[in-house]
Amino acid sequence: MPDAGQRVLGLVPARGGSKGVPGKNVLPLAGHPLLEYVARAAQASGVIERLVLSTDDEAVAEVGRQAGMDVPFMRPAALAADDTPMLPVIQHALQVLDAEGWRADLVVLLQPTSPLRRPEHIHEAVRQLRATGADAVVTVVPLPRHLSPDYVMRIEDGRLQPFLPEGARLTRRQDARPAYARDGTVYACWRTTLERFGTIYGADCRPLLVDPDDSLSIDTPSDWAEAERRLTARAG
Repeated sequence: MPDAGQRVLGLVPARGGSKGVPGKNVLPLAGHPLLEYVARAAQASGVIERLVLSTDDEAVAEVGRQAGMDVPFMRPAALAADDTPMLPVIQHALQVLDAEGWRADLVVLLQPTSPLRRPEHIHEAVRQLRATGADAVVTVVPLPRHLSPDYVMRIEDGRLQPFLPEGARLTRRQDARPAYARDGTVYACWRTTLERFGTIYGADCRPLLVDPDDSLSIDTPSDWAEAERRLTARAG
């Protein structure tokens, strides 16, 4: 297992373009820029050695700097398209930081679209990664039993069929096996995981269960409104 003293990079990917909520990364949410929430949580977690913002947009970069993030580079436009995968964005950040002489050993991906994240989520993900020697730790939330793959259906040739063969035996949703969804709050992995497997997850990915009340990913105006409601209630 890698040494607990190795360098931990907190990487915040926040490009300028956004179709669901235009300009969301710099807009005020419950009185604060969206980027400020991820900066606060990372700084308070006590485990992030360097918090780096990866963006292609100078306005986003300036808001990130004001929130206390390091912006040592601007992301190339080729890595800031709607369909750009996350892996090359992470790889680009690591390469640039390597070139300046700062080598990260553990990467914590913190998407700003999860403003309900708490410092303890970040801290626990890193703690669990170090303690288990797993390839990665990813936050998840439990799905309602009626959304378990054991219970959901598919349509094939116009006929309703169990999504999984085992589902044919189930008549009550209570009997469906528990299922979980990745919620985007925290992704933590070793650098070696990225290099060996070409994914964030690797072969041994451990779950960090998050309370659904602390889990929300902003993709639409209604998500934004819900996040504002919950943050306002949390502050009160």
